[in-house]
Amino acid sequence: MPGLLTASGDTSSIVPYSPEHSTPTVYTLHHGLTPPITPRLSISWSRGNSLRVTVFRSPETTKSNGDESGGRVVDLKLSEEDVDSEVNDTARWRRIAYGSVSPFAHLQNKKNAMAALSELRHSAPYDGEWSKYVLEYSKEINSLLGSKKSSPTSLIEDPKTVLKNVEEPSSLKAAWELLEIFYADKQSHPWIPEQLVDWLSDYDTLFSGQVPSVHLRLVEFQAELINIQAVENEPRYWQAISSALAVGWLDIVVKLLRLHGSYQLNQLGTREIENGLVEAVAVLVSKLPLMRADLPSGKLGECYFNKSDFMRAWEKWRAQITKLDCSAFWLQCGHNQTKENLKILLQILLGNTRNLSSATCHWVELYIAHFLYIRPFTSGLESMYVLAQKCIQLKPTSSPHKLMRLMLGILQENTEVVLAECSRSFGPWMIAHATELLTAGSVEAEILLKEERDNLGGISIEESHRLVYAQVLSSHALTWQIAPIYLISCVKHGVGLLEILLYKQPAYHSQVLLKNIEICRMYDLDNVSSNAMKIAGVHHWKHGRKGAGVFWLQQARDEIRLNRIAQKLFDFVGKSISDESFEQWEGLIELLGSESRTAGGLEFLHKYRDFKKSLQQVQDDVFNDAARKAGEALILLMKNPSTPQLFWLPLLYDSLKLLNWQERPLLNVSQTNLLLNKLQELSVARLRPDFVEVGLPPQALSSVRVALATNLGRAILEE
Repeated sequence: MPGLLTASGDTSSIVPYSPEHSTPTVYTLHHGLTPPITPRLSISWSRGNSLRVTVFRSPETTKSNGDESGGRVVDLKLSEEDVDSEVNDTARWRRIAYGSVSPFAHLQNKKNAMAALSELRHSAPYDGEWSKYVLEYSKEINSLLGSKKSSPTSLIEDPKTVLKNVEEPSSLKAAWELLEIFYADKQSHPWIPEQLVDWLSDYDTLFSGQVPSVHLRLVEFQAELINIQAVENEPRYWQAISSALAVGWLDIVVKLLRLHGSYQLNQLGTREIENGLVEAVAVLVSKLPLMRADLPSGKLGECYFNKSDFMRAWEKWRAQITKLDCSAFWLQCGHNQTKENLKILLQILLGNTRNLSSATCHWVELYIAHFLYIRPFTSGLESMYVLAQKCIQLKPTSSPHKLMRLMLGILQENTEVVLAECSRSFGPWMIAHATELLTAGSVEAEILLKEERDNLGGISIEESHRLVYAQVLSSHALTWQIAPIYLISCVKHGVGLLEILLYKQPAYHSQVLLKNIEICRMYDLDNVSSNAMKIAGVHHWKHGRKGAGVFWLQQARDEIRLNRIAQKLFDFVGKSISDESFEQWEGLIELLGSESRTAGGLEFLHKYRDFKKSLQQVQDDVFNDAARKAGEALILLMKNPSTPQLFWLPLLYDSLKLLNWQERPLLNVSQTNLLLNKLQELSVARLRPDFVEVGLPPQALSSVRVALATNLGRAILEE
């Protein structure tokens, strides 16, 4: 199958390619050869991030220096710091492609098993059980896409470190988690708002490259924090706290509040009221009620599973905020900036839309803030979409991020928009694997994706996307082996395209051929497997590897070609009867065996080989069992109707030593007459125009005739 042409810089391709020229990395190759070298190089991938470089010496150089010809094989290690990003991306995508095969195949097997069971019971499959399988599948894929890896923590924590150093997440993982939240995790649907809060805390950094974000604001403030003496006097300090509070990053808010100058030991006596207000706000922040199943370790807030319990805690918490807001201690606070900004934080906690809008940077952050402080019980995609539209109006974005477009498509409940965004922004891998999530529990999505369409050649949208992904896999030598998993799941064209893919693989490579055979065995493609072995056999035969050619043709049970090879051997041995030429083909005759039958069959060649071996054991002028057995073997061969006429004269000519035995005649009168009759038939046959002469000396016939006549006379006298 031909590969798809992908746009440059498209990170969705299995093998990303960018035409931009960058500064090449130079590696030193320690080969240990003495100059001058003028080498020829062979470069291939070794294990891991290593290149295997084979340095061949030039023949002229080795002759002039008197050195032995040859070269050196060197493994060149590419460190992670020096490996080009394209190589890293290629390895990462290949790891994802291979890792997602097992979850996808297991899910397909479970789907087929449940469909067969439902047909047997004449009932619809149980949606709850299938949803559990889909969630397991989604979790496996999600873990494959990576996890947040933080840098090693020091024994003494830096109090001015606001954000931990973690590996930047990928947009692909963020998109997959969005789909999992809305489509796969059915049991957690009541806590979708809180799941979105966690999602934003993990992936808000992805928005920083395209639009301003709270994460970017905190990163910039952390860089400046080390040079600030009194943070409470800096507007950026309060802005960072407000932004983190708006999106629910409570631990960061509390940590920043406790950097306030009033916490310093030398300030506690004079700023006691100010410190009390700051600490009161920090406690209220840490006691924020959250409607969720559980709370991750290290996260602040109070978790409530039951709605009624949450409502009571929510009302009590808001009453405490109102009470603090009306407290007389504000009048006693001498630091105006602290007083004003703490009041703003209280307004954020009470859900003031104006303060939330000014504290957030884009509409997704404002959307999350609404869930936290204004509408914690928002449920249903329709109401969530209405809220999203309101947030977009308040925080419009000229060029929305692809994750924003995907979220809007999900909230619109528009499967076609979600499919289009997944395909455009995240490539064929995403769309091929995400369809299982989109159809989980949604009859409309299942009809849309699995309905056969005339404009797609009679296949469904789901099958079309899987075929595209399989095409991408099959276009690369390192991933074509996993394309059959996706092709076989396509009912209409999958098997046909799988056969084309297997036929296009170079069958003359043993490892590729063995993989081909294994795939054919898995999917009952015996005809394809047989044809591949035939192709390999013919290729090896034509390129001089005749043993390998015969082996693969035997594995394919290609009797027609094996018989042709046998006939060719037969003709060759018959035309060139010398011991050297026979030894050249003896191994191949043994490999072919005696099952192939053509023009007398290879069974005769095996007997002829045995006769040759018996002749070699005969000692000159010494009558023994070897001489007697050789004579008996000659008579048996000449009597056998399967012995071709082409071999009569060679057999007799090889047996001159037996016919001219000095001590006594080895053949009796009847045996000698049999050989004379065969010789006479041969003389008559030579008169026919189609007779083929064998490669023997011109006097061979007369020599045999004289030897037989002499043996006949001696045999008569002896009898």
